[in-house]
Amino acid sequence: MSAEAAEGGRAGANQQPVRILDPGMRLTLRPMAYPQLFEMYKAAIKNTWTVEEVDFGTDVADLARMTPAERHLVQRLVAFFATGDSIVANNLVLNLYKHVNAPEARMYLSRQLFEEALHVQFYLTLLDTYVPDHDERQRAFAAVETIPSIKQKADFCLRWIDSIHDLDRLETPAHRRRFLLNLICFAACIEGLFFFGAFTYVYFLRSKGLLHGLAGGTNWVFRDESAHMAFAFEVVAIVRREEPALFDEALERDVRAMLAEAIDCETQFAADLVGGGVAGLSVGDVRRYLEYCADQRLATLGMAKQYGASNPFGFLALQDVQEVTNFFERRVSAYQVGVEGEVALDAAF
Repeated sequence: MSAEAAEGGRAGANQQPVRILDPGMRLTLRPMAYPQLFEMYKAAIKNTWTVEEVDFGTDVADLARMTPAERHLVQRLVAFFATGDSIVANNLVLNLYKHVNAPEARMYLSRQLFEEALHVQFYLTLLDTYVPDHDERQRAFAAVETIPSIKQKADFCLRWIDSIHDLDRLETPAHRRRFLLNLICFAACIEGLFFFGAFTYVYFLRSKGLLHGLAGGTNWVFRDESAHMAFAFEVVAIVRREEPALFDEALERDVRAMLAEAIDCETQFAADLVGGGVAGLSVGDVRRYLEYCADQRLATLGMAKQYGASNPFGFLALQDVQEVTNFFERRVSAYQVGVEGEVALDAAF
């Protein structure tokens, strides 16, 4: 048992029980109520990388030899990436940090905010490399307003940010329930579906020998996003243990409806990306993969799977070399600073 866990055990014997969504601002790490969240923070520190490590050296030449349909896919994908992580960062600052009342959890969220900023820098570098024309870059940044398939996803995200914007304190079960839905949305739908769907296109292109710089950077982003999702689901699990009455049939219905809407949004995005005909990708297969991911998210939440879909993309399994086991069960020494290797998008997180 770690020192933090032992300390948490002693605290449990001598202190009034704490709940992670109780209003207030607990400030000290001792006694530590949630040592598992502190371990996640320490693991995140070890998973450090920089944008300067990403080599885009061959990507521009790859873009020149791609088909028009493939280039359209990349342009739309980059336009989504341009603002996707900024949306997540806004929810983190405006909502999560305010209400998750444990200093060890806020330490993790502070680290996550750094990682979201790093992703924004990565995608800015990607835009500068792939889209050298200033006016075209401006159009990419405006995609959340001008491209319907991207605007639909952004509107979905912003609606859930706004859903708890007026909550200063989680005083009632109804407040906590609203917060839980926001937390689950960003873990299961935005990080767990929108980003996983985007990563699929990246690894599809790499399976064809294209855009190795983008794929290399995405390996690191994927690790970060998977850890963010795991943290959020751990907070949800803590709330379930502390306040099980919140997890009623109404909450589950809302979660299922939320996932269904997210799948529809991402399917419309897929129709935009591959509608021009990209050999090896179809909208139907993308939707099945999203349904497969949604079932994994439901299982993580302790809910029955809904879609019964299997992963249609064999190339995702081929991405893995060393990390086909659950990423979060591996020793932290496996992902030290500047970690290299492959990632698996078919792992059951």
